[in-house]
Amino acid sequence: MDNIVFSLFENLNESDYIVASYYLKLDKSIDPYEKVKDFAIGQTLGTWTKVPGVTEQMRREYMGKVVNVIDLPPSDLVDKYDDSLVKEYIFQIAYPYKNFGAKIPMILTTLLGNDASTSTQAKLVDLYMPTQFSSQFNGPNFGVKGVRKITGVEERPLLLNMIKPCVGFTAEVGAEIFYETAKGGVDFIKDDELLANPDYCTLEDRVTEYLKASNRAFEETGKKTIYVPNITDDVDKIVSNGIMAVEKGAEMVMINFAATGIDSLHHLAKSIDVPILAHYASAGPYYEGPNSGLFSNLFLGKLARMAGADMVMINTPYGGYPLTKSRYLRTAHELMLDHPVYKNVMPAIGGGVNPGIVPTYMNDLGNDIILAAGGAVQGHPGGAASGVRAMIQAIEATKKGIDLKTASLNNKELKMAVDLWGIHD
Repeated sequence: MDNIVFSLFENLNESDYIVASYYLKLDKSIDPYEKVKDFAIGQTLGTWTKVPGVTEQMRREYMGKVVNVIDLPPSDLVDKYDDSLVKEYIFQIAYPYKNFGAKIPMILTTLLGNDASTSTQAKLVDLYMPTQFSSQFNGPNFGVKGVRKITGVEERPLLLNMIKPCVGFTAEVGAEIFYETAKGGVDFIKDDELLANPDYCTLEDRVTEYLKASNRAFEETGKKTIYVPNITDDVDKIVSNGIMAVEKGAEMVMINFAATGIDSLHHLAKSIDVPILAHYASAGPYYEGPNSGLFSNLFLGKLARMAGADMVMINTPYGGYPLTKSRYLRTAHELMLDHPVYKNVMPAIGGGVNPGIVPTYMNDLGNDIILAAGGAVQGHPGGAASGVRAMIQAIEATKKGIDLKTASLNNKELKMAVDLWGIHD
């Protein structure tokens, strides 16, 4: 056995490595140690066969190190009655970060990008990055405290609406929807992720018209509603879109970072001085496969936070998408829990959010969340403003420990909503 590729974790100078954990499924006849060794070499120094020019120093300083291989189930004894044809493992590899530095594309390439050479389908399930490495990224510029300061809301979950229908209207029509919704007292209104910069409803026109609508509603209600424009575009236009929107008065922006690439989010965070809402649209291919890709909490949580998102749209098990509860909770924790370097991030929860499910989310995650209600606002029987009020009534009742059935007796907008959509068990 070539022991130089193996190492105890204790023998590593952890400030020089990031450690990745993977799930692997193999034919029972394959030696997992040989497979994992080839993976560690293939993702760093070598390829599928020996090549000239590889020195001992290169192997010691630049090659990945296998620090663990764990059998699943975690049995120490051979089960002689096991007739299955496959075995499952968790394995861990330490990568010297001098190979890739603080460059997100090269981090992802090292962790996941060399599958054809290694001939290994493995799913990234955890990633440890020491503080010395994490500190090379700025993380969120504003985080929870900064977002709350801009909204002026300190104690309760924030309420976000996305204009529905998603596409097919002019900026003037969208502005009227914005105005009617803002009159209900919503904290933010964002573009749907499907609407970016079409000719019939350009980004520049929306920023102009929606900010006028926001000001109209503010003059009537005294409540400030922030517009969050979707600046997603070709990579070379994202920053200029953001700068234009901010110069015209936008106080936040949104990017579909899974579609444009995590590094586009990172570059945007270094280029503009407003909070960024990172949307998960098109993230599914990164994590939906059971044997490849990476866990959703790493993509939407750890990496999005590292790249500079102040708010991240996440999915949940409650809205019809078959996400496991453990992935949903871990994604939220990757964003919300204290980090030695990065500010705390607000998860923005979307997908079937309505007043009846508010207690579930607040009980799961607390107050430092954004509840993103689209259809439950625009589709409320009393109109969009009533939809906003119903959501806020549900939030306030939950904060006070009042169940929604009782609260609905004294709040007509909430009652209309729970009569229509029910209360989540």
